[in-house]
Amino acid sequence: MIKLFKSITLIATLVLWSHAALSASVNVMGPLWLDTQEQWHYFRDDLKTAKQMGVEAVTVDVWWGAVEKNGDQLFDWSYYDKVFAAILEAKLRIVPIMSFHQCGGNVGDVCNIPLPNWIWHHFNNKGTPPALNTSESNVQAYDLMYKSEQGNYSNEYVSLWADKFVIPQYIEFMSAFESHFSRMAPNFDELNISMGPAGELRYPSYNSHDNNTGYPTRGAFQSFGRLAIIDFQQSMLRKYQQLTKINEAWKTSYSSLKQLALPKNMVEFVITGQHLNTTYGLDILDWYHKALMQHGERMLSAASNGFSTAFKHIDLGYKVPGIHWLMSAPLPLMRAAELASGVISPGFNSSKMQVEGHGYRAAIALAAKYTTDERQVILHFTCLEMSDQPVAPAFSLANTLVAWVGKEAKDKGLLLKAKMLFQLALRH
Repeated sequence: MIKLFKSITLIATLVLWSHAALSASVNVMGPLWLDTQEQWHYFRDDLKTAKQMGVEAVTVDVWWGAVEKNGDQLFDWSYYDKVFAAILEAKLRIVPIMSFHQCGGNVGDVCNIPLPNWIWHHFNNKGTPPALNTSESNVQAYDLMYKSEQGNYSNEYVSLWADKFVIPQYIEFMSAFESHFSRMAPNFDELNISMGPAGELRYPSYNSHDNNTGYPTRGAFQSFGRLAIIDFQQSMLRKYQQLTKINEAWKTSYSSLKQLALPKNMVEFVITGQHLNTTYGLDILDWYHKALMQHGERMLSAASNGFSTAFKHIDLGYKVPGIHWLMSAPLPLMRAAELASGVISPGFNSSKMQVEGHGYRAAIALAAKYTTDERQVILHFTCLEMSDQPVAPAFSLANTLVAWVGKEAKDKGLLLKAKMLFQLALRH
């Protein structure tokens, strides 16, 4: 009979660039969650089969929303004690993912594990951290969520504009994970860090909280929350120094910094090309992109702090999404999906696009910035198995995108791992 893996997904990890020779390894993605005895039975059976096939490691989501759901610092690692023991029993290695995103609402999600409910109310009436301005105090639940151009809120990942609140919670989680599993340090290949929805360094621009924003649309910008607008205003003041200079650059007549806002009709703003053809539009895109990259820096810094004893020599990793649609669309929609996700800079459209890594320079350079003599930071990328299809409606350049990212990683001397999914049938 033909037997399909029931609990795990086969992944071939190709090292596109490293200081060593080109190589490939085979990992499996563990189940998102195991509930029943039957699921546990299939999991253990699949692990044995995977080992026989030459699989090296199992990637496992360590869900923040499952471990710390009962309250701040009330950690329950019992599920992962059991999962990791099963993997080690099969003589396989482990790649834990610090999954600070929700499970549910993304492609392939078959379970529902929301973020810890207490996080949304944890900072109410608890004073203002020293780094905050008074205008950012009295934070409510909705302030911790991304708010889209459609006016919808996403609870899949805490907004990066609330990092000053939530990153200490991430560090606590990682430190507790390290303390509890310190004995397993020799069995961990890498510690992957979730930086956004689906664990990727991006905004939830094509997630289910918005309408008609999925593949292959441009998605929706996610920068309309209160803390985001405050950051936008302050960032523009830092850039231009004076409100009069902002008015000169944007051809506006604002009389107060608080009047600075994002376009009320983002659909029209993009369709008419104002996002690429005006100083105002380019300033928005640049701020939006840099805010995400700064979040990536804070997350890698948090991981370095959280994993600083037993795990201090274990490599870190993060995932950049392969948003390949609309890449070859006619302007003004060209690469609009990547822009809405925040992963690329508006520099893709300039004469410096080669220098800018076609927009990906900053996302890739994060790995270089946080690689040290003690540990490497590994960049993960997707869509390796896809080919270019530069026609409507997708206007996809997936294969070209992989080449661009690979070249930029090579130029920076980074270890880049690209993943290819397989559907595999095994004879039993």
